[in-house]
Amino acid sequence: MTVYDFHATTIDGRVQSLEAYRGKVLLIVNTASRCGFTPQYQGLQALYEKYRDQGFVVLGFPCNQFGHQEPGDNEEIQTFCSLNYNVSFPMFAKVDVKGDTAHPLFQFLTQACPGVLSRTIKWNFTKFLVDGDGQPVRRFAPTTPPEKLEPAVEQLLSR
Repeated sequence: MTVYDFHATTIDGRVQSLEAYRGKVLLIVNTASRCGFTPQYQGLQALYEKYRDQGFVVLGFPCNQFGHQEPGDNEEIQTFCSLNYNVSFPMFAKVDVKGDTAHPLFQFLTQACPGVLSRTIKWNFTKFLVDGDGQPVRRFAPTTPPEKLEPAVEQLLSR
């Protein structure tokens, strides 16, 4: 199984197969607009801009499961990301990332790359790095700023 086996709804309501990202290095992130880590949008956008021409894509998945820090609807989230952080990387519709209602993609990611003490995602801005073959290779904590991911991204892009 790979991330290419999953579909997700884009923030503007289209069903998107992750097959569209075959061959790309992906950073899949659960996001929120009212979180202490929300300024990481800026770093995620910078990382995307720096490496997108080399085959790197950030995929943002808003989630309201942690402190209700993503209360808006998809249109509000998209507007917030665009106006405040000029986000141009693909954003998806709000999803659950833990529990019985977790999106199947996040069930797969947390099984493939468990956390330090448990498999579950503990907060917003947990990041999963996926190689060009669609295999999750590394998980980064919410506290890890996007710029600290550059060496890992560069390593996968050079394969």
